[in-house]
Amino acid sequence: MDHFERLMQMYHRAPVHDFYEGIQISVSGKKAEISLPIDRRYYHAGNTIHGSVYFKLLDDACYFACQSVVTDFFLLTSSFHIHLLRPVSSGIITAVGKADFVSMNLCTASAELFNEKGKLVGSGQGQFMKSKLKLGDVEAYLR
Repeated sequence: MDHFERLMQMYHRAPVHDFYEGIQISVSGKKAEISLPIDRRYYHAGNTIHGSVYFKLLDDACYFACQSVVTDFFLLTSSFHIHLLRPVSSGIITAVGKADFVSMNLCTASAELFNEKGKLVGSGQGQFMKSKLKLGDVEAYLR
């Protein structure tokens, strides 16, 4: 199994995805794409998805775009900025992230979130730093 396949496996094995049913990920060099079918469980009182769902997909897309090029240590989000542009209440949303800057201990990335019709509904930029946890010590990455 190559690095990208291991990252996708690690993503799907995260316990949080028991809540986000149907979430999908694709990882390649400096790029990640995450898609999620909308479910009413993600709604706030105004019957559209909560901003935390926007954040999750944008952060994940940026994170895995960076982790695609950082192969030695597990990354951590150190900061994230988000723009919520349009409400979403149905369909599938897709975040596309790309690594913009990679140094020895820091990576920055940006992502855009699209609705099923291809309209931009959100965007975000994040900064990620290496943790002390070696990627090879993450069980979900190895198995």
